[in-house]
Amino acid sequence: MKRETTPVLTNDLTFQEYMDQRKLTIDKHLDHCLPPLHTPPEIIHQAMRYSVFPGGKRIRPILALTTGEAVGGDFQKLISLAAALEMIHTYSLIHDDLPAMDDDDYRRGQPSTHKKFGEAIALLAGNGLLIRAFQLLAELPAQAAEKESKVAVLDQICRAIGTTQGMLAGQVMDLVKKGKPFSAQQLEQIHSAKTGALIEASVCCAAFLSGASEEACKKLGTFGRRIGLAFQIVDDILDSSQASSKPPATYPAMYGFEASRKMAIELVEKALQDIEFLGSRGETLTELARYISVRRI
Repeated sequence: MKRETTPVLTNDLTFQEYMDQRKLTIDKHLDHCLPPLHTPPEIIHQAMRYSVFPGGKRIRPILALTTGEAVGGDFQKLISLAAALEMIHTYSLIHDDLPAMDDDDYRRGQPSTHKKFGEAIALLAGNGLLIRAFQLLAELPAQAAEKESKVAVLDQICRAIGTTQGMLAGQVMDLVKKGKPFSAQQLEQIHSAKTGALIEASVCCAAFLSGASEEACKKLGTFGRRIGLAFQIVDDILDSSQASSKPPATYPAMYGFEASRKMAIELVEKALQDIEFLGSRGETLTELARYISVRRI
């Protein structure tokens, strides 16, 4: 694949075109990476593809591509990382929707995977996507001098989806606190782990693969952490305003709508300060940070 160029951003329409272009690129690579529909056993591959396509906004993979572009990364490595991130995210959605978890009947405008294929196949489809994601990461092209960054990527993603400060930890805390009182600290822990960790990893891993300096990686990591939390706060606001049946461990439930909105805006503004060192190279990343958070409210 040839490395693509970033469109010049002059207004919201142009940025939306950028997002659409990136989503198309990611979807094409996902289609290439996933086993074809009729690969035996067919039902598991049908369920995996059903869950991935049609997809959502592809926020995590686009973040990885945009970060990599900002620090001069190699497109071939970044697109493989992007596909792996989306597979991991989709795996988490499949499992979250199961009756034993959030028990949601619909996802991305269609019946949830377990509603379409049954709980057993849905569980296996999620596992299949997770395994394929790590296979993609293991296959990342790397010269001898780059092996350290490849290991750093695997370590970061494992932490982001793990049981201490990652996605699984957040899901467990969310389940335990469902219907029960929660503190501000517990709320931030849930959101930072369940949603923020993988968003942070999307930024950090792209920086690692692109050979960014240690200082740049640190600043980009802080940027990713802040926008990850802002992203979830905004989701809380939108879900609550739509009378969602999701668990009450939300920022509006704790702080109210206006205070939550202010917190999200402040997080994004601080995040943008973290990437000022990128100069004009960070323009698209800046637009993306605003797009996925405060522009939605």
